[in-house]
Amino acid sequence: MATVYLLTGSNLGDRKKQLEQAATQIDQQAGRITSVSSLYETAPWGKTDQPAFLNQALCISTQQTPQALLATLLSVEQQMGRVRSTRYGPRVIDIDILLYDRLVIEEDDLNIPHAELASRRFALLPLAEIAAKHWHPKLHCTIHTLLQQCRDQSPVQLLG
Repeated sequence: MATVYLLTGSNLGDRKKQLEQAATQIDQQAGRITSVSSLYETAPWGKTDQPAFLNQALCISTQQTPQALLATLLSVEQQMGRVRSTRYGPRVIDIDILLYDRLVIEEDDLNIPHAELASRRFALLPLAEIAAKHWHPKLHCTIHTLLQQCRDQSPVQLLG
């Protein structure tokens, strides 16, 4: 079984409900959820003229290979109504693979660890809540250290 960290995000419709539905689908189709972060409201990144996101980190235990897991997660996004039209645009649901065990994969359609993880506070903060001591296999430091070193100052607010 592999330990995988995911980030879910939504900025359209009932954002909280979208994240709950995504977690249910992930648990049923991708792997058993073993840990869940709090919800964080985050400023949009890359394309700022859109609503704020809700983000949440999940840890799953899966038997799926990284490529099979990616296909499953893309299918979940599609089932939930995700339409890919504008890069960094608004979305009903977004599910990213942040880390998969200690693997490093660099392929055209799959990069693990997530290529932008270290520069995105909205991903690091929820991930650090559930995996602060997890080792980043390319940058050779913990998630906590990456969060401390992150230069991104975009607003990320813990929801109560």
